[in-house]
Amino acid sequence: DEEAEGGFEKRGARDFALWKGYKDDDGQVFWETELGKGRPGWHIECSAMSKRFLGNSIDIHAGGVDLTFPHHENEIAQSECFCGCQMSRFWMHNGFVNINNEKMSKSLGNFLTLRDVLTTPEDCRAFRYLVVSSSYRQSLNFAPEVLTGAKNTIKRLDKWRAKLTEVH
Repeated sequence: DEEAEGGFEKRGARDFALWKGYKDDDGQVFWETELGKGRPGWHIECSAMSKRFLGNSIDIHAGGVDLTFPHHENEIAQSECFCGCQMSRFWMHNGFVNINNEKMSKSLGNFLTLRDVLTTPEDCRAFRYLVVSSSYRQSLNFAPEVLTGAKNTIKRLDKWRAKLTEVH
């Protein structure tokens, strides 16, 4: 079970919050209201931005598999209650990007950006091939040898295309 392996532990009703009471960690992010000092729960922010910029209902909503619960379920609940219509027709949840078979995470110190890794046009083409040839629902393992393998595949495809062009 990918969910068990990913360690998605959020399962309680308290994981859903429209309003969060102020904590010192919140710093300057708060409002004084009749409910007290606090801020909106992060799920409501996404619902509000989606409604403002995309309307009451959208065709496709996507995000990481770790956002299915509670984040996306909370977005659905609050958006559909507010608007009275289906929030999204389709939900697509992608797997994680792993680095050398380990979940990519700033806290693990294995966080990479595309600028860090893709330094040549060939690297960019290879990465595009790697992403397009992978299932979006599965984790994508990124390692130098994986990118090298994708580059080699692109070279073979380019040679094959050149031969087809000669024949035609």
